Amino acid sequence: MPTTIRAMTADDLAESWTLGRWAFGGPAEAPPQALRALPETHRWGAYDTATGRLLGKVTDHEEHSWWGGRELASAHVSGVAVSPEVRGGGLARQLLTAALAAARERGAAVSALYPTVSAAYRSLGWEVTGVLGSAVLDTAALPTAREPGVVLRTGTPADRGALVDLYEQVVRGYDGPLTRRGGRWEVPPREEQPLGDGVDLLTLAEEDGVVTGALAYERGRGYGPEASLDVSDLLATTPAAARALVDVLAGWRTVTRTVDVPLLAGDAVSAVLPLERATARGTKVFMHRVVDLPAAVAGRGWPAHVRGTVDVRVVDDVAPWNSGAWRLELAGGEGRATRGDGDPDLVLGPRGLALLWTAAAGGRAVADAGLVTGPGDPAALDLLACGRPPQLLDYF
Repeated sequence: MPTTIRAMTADDLAESWTLGRWAFGGPAEAPPQALRALPETHRWGAYDTATGRLLGKVTDHEEHSWWGGRELASAHVSGVAVSPEVRGGGLARQLLTAALAAARERGAAVSALYPTVSAAYRSLGWEVTGVLGSAVLDTAALPTAREPGVVLRTGTPADRGALVDLYEQVVRGYDGPLTRRGGRWEVPPREEQPLGDGVDLLTLAEEDGVVTGALAYERGRGYGPEASLDVSDLLATTPAAARALVDVLAGWRTVTRTVDVPLLAGDAVSAVLPLERATARGTKVFMHRVVDLPAAVAGRGWPAHVRGTVDVRVVDDVAPWNSGAWRLELAGGEGRATRGDGDPDLVLGPRGLALLWTAAAGGRAVADAGLVTGPGDPAALDLLACGRPPQLLDYF
């Protein structure tokens, strides 16, 4: 059937909610925030040209993420849904292709999403690059430690800015985390949770008057074996703050059996938690895709000690502006992708490019997966994979 792809308006959001409810479940009545047009949130719809009925939708969050210590313009995709009667007809492909082109026009360099079915997104160039980590721990197993140099205080809505600043201090040294600034992150919280969605309680740790840690969590219900704390943020810039905040969680052991804690490998908190006792871990995989190759190479930071050049041919039918011969150069923490001449002996598509650019895999591993072809040595592509594997703390 003939379809029209267009940007959605506020008048379309009720119908969009209904389609999303069919796809993902949820209450029949849309919550108020689902019917608000959010800043820097781009919604695309596929409509039956004859009737105007919504057949499919996708949401693209215009945000920034940290890569090599720099903020990189990103397109974070969510809410992809297609009406049951027309699934398998290519509507999702049309919507995502349109969203990618629009994201590139506004300057986005990379895209990320959480898939429900990875095969569909792989066909469009996204590839699995990591897992949203969390650990469910017995609160009775958490270490207890009073830290005399750390002052703990109850946070208020006025401290939300301090929480974002602390988050930035912790995550800007990693690759992949959202900046949590601008767009939907500036929307005021709901009255029923003034500290933020999913946050009932906020504890801040201070040392010499400086905020060095924060614990934000939801209490949940009950106090029996099923009772659990759901932590949205557990951040610390010092070991003492990490120990003090984990001690706060341990203090709940008399009324909550478990605590679900987000993980950021290698941070101050992970060094305190007894992760070997985790009874469950998060299994939400995330995927990345390069939206614009020159912007992705030039916009992020690279390890300053890495220097080199590699010539590749990229084949990208969904984002054809990425296709062709390229020379990729790194030096002094900077990167550059320029149009090349000749016929490079290494050929890769967007999935292989995503794995390499994010450092989720090296050249030989990508070749073993069948995502690099040509007579050249795939180990040369390790130049592009010299960063750190991505980590995320936010689900979208």
